[in-house]
Amino acid sequence: MSWTFCTSSNQTEFPAEVNFLRAQNSILERKNSSQVASTIRVMVVEDFQSFRRFVCSKLAQKPELRIICEVSDGLEAVQKAEEIKPDLILLDIGLPTLNGIEAARRIRRLVPESKIIFSTQETSADFVQEAMRLGAWAYVFKTHADGDLLPAIDAVLSGKRFVSSA
Repeated sequence: MSWTFCTSSNQTEFPAEVNFLRAQNSILERKNSSQVASTIRVMVVEDFQSFRRFVCSKLAQKPELRIICEVSDGLEAVQKAEEIKPDLILLDIGLPTLNGIEAARRIRRLVPESKIIFSTQETSADFVQEAMRLGAWAYVFKTHADGDLLPAIDAVLSGKRFVSSA
């Protein structure tokens, strides 16, 4: 099942988990609005719901990051990226309707200013090389995400590249 959560969307019917995440994000935004000078707008593209929740909880640890959209398939990721132009996109490779590599290729053409971080279970050197060749800023193995996701984001926001070590 595919679903979308975007702050720019007029959609109102979401699963309870989405409404919970939206409420948490809203509380964090109000709590940190006076402390945060610059907000980084993030789109999370992940079809596996429990991993998407994990990613969102990791991102909530950094007050400057604001999740503006969550999508669960590649084609919708391309459409939403063009529509909302996020600063940062966390993108899985194994997605329905359009894989993450092809989604990244299209996003780079449509929204070149968005920085892409792959977060995936694909650990082969071929996937890493292809992702970086496409212009990804970071490549995080899901098995290393707990320790690598936030450092990867920090590196990217500092203008550096990041790849999880095998």
